[in-house]
Amino acid sequence: MMDATISPAGLRIVKLLVGHPPKTVAGLIRAAGVTRTAVTEQLNDLVRAGLVERSIERLPGRGRPRHVYTATEAALLLFASDPQVAVSALWRAIFDVCGEDVGKKVLKRVSRAMADYYSQKITAKKPQERLRQLIALFASEGELVDLVENNHDGRWTIHRRSCPFARIADDRRSVCRIDQEMLSAVVGRHVRRVACRRNGAACCTFEIADE
Repeated sequence: MMDATISPAGLRIVKLLVGHPPKTVAGLIRAAGVTRTAVTEQLNDLVRAGLVERSIERLPGRGRPRHVYTATEAALLLFASDPQVAVSALWRAIFDVCGEDVGKKVLKRVSRAMADYYSQKITAKKPQERLRQLIALFASEGELVDLVENNHDGRWTIHRRSCPFARIADDRRSVCRIDQEMLSAVVGRHVRRVACRRNGAACCTFEIADE
């Protein structure tokens, strides 16, 4: 998805750079058909945004060095197709080609890798504090997630209102186990799934017992 903060003029400059060799300001002026001032202003904004990289190109002989501009990896992501299509196909292929046993091993590896990723960002030791930090990380990534702490039956409830696997077609629903196993590994407690969006619930809900 394209970043809504990029102006149409800035986006036009990015499109001229993505997939092309580095360009000078003069080259961008010719390609865009606008003034030097307009191109320079857009390039400065794009460099600050991390979408364009400025470097110095030294010409042979005694020619003066010049600035050239290149699209960054972040700029490439603006035009990337939805990866969920390939992920969904890959997930089905693992089970279809390799079988259920291998599929389950892959699932555990994915859960472990996700747990390792989040665990590196968590500093707390106690399960409840680790859970709070994990929920905060989810929220910082744009997920919709609610935590109900120490409710009436002594359990903490996690409502994952948005699903990271929503676009993955998985008739076996094996992908649903990734979340549960990842949560358990990060928090250090058994986490139980009590509701699932794929079963008709409004969202996936997990519970963890209080100390």
